[in-house]
Amino acid sequence: MPAQQNATASLSAPVTAADLTVRVRHTEGGATVCGLAGDLDIESLGPARSALEEAVAQRPPLLVVDLEHVGFCDSSGLNMLLKTRMNASAAGLPFRLAAPSAAVARLLSLTGADTVFSLHPSVAAALAAPL
Repeated sequence: MPAQQNATASLSAPVTAADLTVRVRHTEGGATVCGLAGDLDIESLGPARSALEEAVAQRPPLLVVDLEHVGFCDSSGLNMLLKTRMNASAAGLPFRLAAPSAAVARLLSLTGADTVFSLHPSVAAALAAPL
């Protein structure tokens, strides 16, 4: 991806539910970055699910989920990420997870999900990796 891919072209107002904040931004290169912060669990994942479903429907050239500030993720959060990956794949849309927090990285490792996701240490690395 070109260097300008990291620049923010537009930023949505954050959506907060329970203990989760979702912020969607679109880079100048057209990628969509969905930043999640807080707890990703059955009680709070509604806005994240909606944002990710909308992003897949819009078919940007790349979809990145920033997990740096997710302190907790349960099986429903993992299932949502897996479903988003499947939907993105069906739409021909590259899908990447960026900067998983220690808790999320552990969950991904324990479940083996780290082998099916394209994982990157930062949003910048996810945006810069070749398609």
